[in-house]
Amino acid sequence: MSIYKINEVFESLQGEGSFTGLPSIFVRLQGCPVGCPWCDTQHTWSINPDKESSAEEVMAQNFESESWFSQSPEQLLALFSRSNYVAKHVVITGGEPCLYDLLPITSLLIDKGFSVQIETSGTYKILAHDDTWVTVSPKVDMPGKKPVLEEAVKRANEIKHPVAMEKHIEELDKVLAMLPEGTQPLVYLQPISQQARATQLAIKTCIARNWRLSLQTHKYLGIE
Repeated sequence: MSIYKINEVFESLQGEGSFTGLPSIFVRLQGCPVGCPWCDTQHTWSINPDKESSAEEVMAQNFESESWFSQSPEQLLALFSRSNYVAKHVVITGGEPCLYDLLPITSLLIDKGFSVQIETSGTYKILAHDDTWVTVSPKVDMPGKKPVLEEAVKRANEIKHPVAMEKHIEELDKVLAMLPEGTQPLVYLQPISQQARATQLAIKTCIARNWRLSLQTHKYLGIE
C-alpha cells in the first residue's frame, strides 16, 4: 500500500502557471533535499519522525509547521469528502512530491474525475499517471546538489522557472536544450519573491522570447 507523508491539505485558487485562477485542492507532501535558498516552504524539508501527528491535528493548524501525517490514496480521497471540498483539480506539491511514487494517488484521483497537477523541481524521476499535468520548476545548482533530470524535463507539460537575474535565464536555456528539437512545453518565468527587478527582467524576457509570465497571484491576493 502506498503511504504519503503530508504536511497540509487545503482548498484555494491555483496562483501560478497555466492553471492560475482555478479552484484547486492542494496536497503538500513532506520532504525535500533540494535546498532552494528562497524557498517559502522550508518547514516541509525535513521528515522528522517526532513531528508525525494525526490528520485531524495537522488539518486543524492555522500556521506553518513541520508536523505531518500519513495517508493512503483512499484515505486522502475520504479526507477531501469530509472537508467538503468542491474543487475538481488537485495540485500535488511540496516539499518535493517526486520523492514519492505518485502513480497510485494520481491514478485514483483521475479515475474519480479529478484533474491532477504535480509541481516538481525536476530532480527526481516522475512516477505518475500519464494524464497528470506536470509542472517542472527546474532547480539548477541548488545547495542539495541534485541535478535536473533530462527525463523530467521531457515529461513536463509546462516549465515554470524562478528568475531574479540574467544567470537564471542562462540556466533555463541549458534546461531547454535537453528537449528534442522541435518540441517545447509551455515556458513561464516567475519572478522570485515578487522583487521589482526580477519582475522587470521576467517581463522583458517573456516578450523577447515569446514565453509567458507567471506571477504568484495568491500572494498578491493574500490567500494560501
